Amino acid sequence: MKYVVLFFLAVMLVSCYEVERNCTDFKTGHYFSEINIDDSIFKSEFNRNDTLQVETYQGKVDSSEVRWVNDCEVIFRTINPKNRIERKDIHLKILTTTDSSYTFEYSYVGEDLKQKGTAYRANK
Repeated sequence: MKYVVLFFLAVMLVSCYEVERNCTDFKTGHYFSEINIDDSIFKSEFNRNDTLQVETYQGKVDSSEVRWVNDCEVIFRTINPKNRIERKDIHLKILTTTDSSYTFEYSYVGEDLKQKGTAYRANK
């Protein structure tokens, strides 16, 4: 009987755990991001305000319109797409936050394949 009680206590403790997400702290600012794909790290730097994100990746600058779906989810639309892939909107969801970073997952809108990464607030 005491094992049943311990089991229910353990389940209750785990189910009460809530991941910290202060997403509104990261809606605007200057950031660096890292994404690990197939054991390779891809880094970029970006500035974001309420309506625009300007990102530098491998020496190329790209601008996207920003539309927040809720406090933790955003849709990016490339402003001047150069090919079919760039015409696809990107959905990003913030999964966890700290005081200076957030972990996120993203995918093309409507696609199941998701990638994960971390963005770090740049020093001012």
